[in-house]
Amino acid sequence: MYPPKLLASNIKESEVSLAVQGPFPVSHLAIFPYGCYVVGPVVPVADFEASTKEKSVQTRDKLSGLPVWAVPVVDADPAAKTASKAIAVKIASAVEPVIPAPPEQWAALGLPFVPVEFEGLTVTPYVAQQTGRLAYSVRATGMRTPPNPAGRGVARMKDAG
Repeated sequence: MYPPKLLASNIKESEVSLAVQGPFPVSHLAIFPYGCYVVGPVVPVADFEASTKEKSVQTRDKLSGLPVWAVPVVDADPAAKTASKAIAVKIASAVEPVIPAPPEQWAALGLPFVPVEFEGLTVTPYVAQQTGRLAYSVRATGMRTPPNPAGRGVARMKDAG
């Protein structure tokens, strides 16, 4: 039986402490089982507390001290809610991460999306201040072209339909 304090509806966030804390290491397929696609340029993540109107300061990773970059991606999961399909995966790197080249057959068609697989993924859960809901910060150590960029999502979509 849980202690009564944990069952109370008026628990303050500061009163609850978990033994396991993030970031949690996860595989690319655990987060993106249908794959994901880069949908824009890699951008520096701004440090809003240190930035001013005149000067933008880039956020630095707390552990490594490296600059943090954001890679905008869309989740190819057909069951994902619209609001959670587009996310920014953050990468700490001394230099701007390079988006992998699209597969030749995609480049020839002029498709605007680039399939990508992230390496060294971690997820950190947090409570979003604006909504009070559970949210996740997704980080990676790098990105590459997936082993089968055209097949993985297509095969899974056939299985789902």
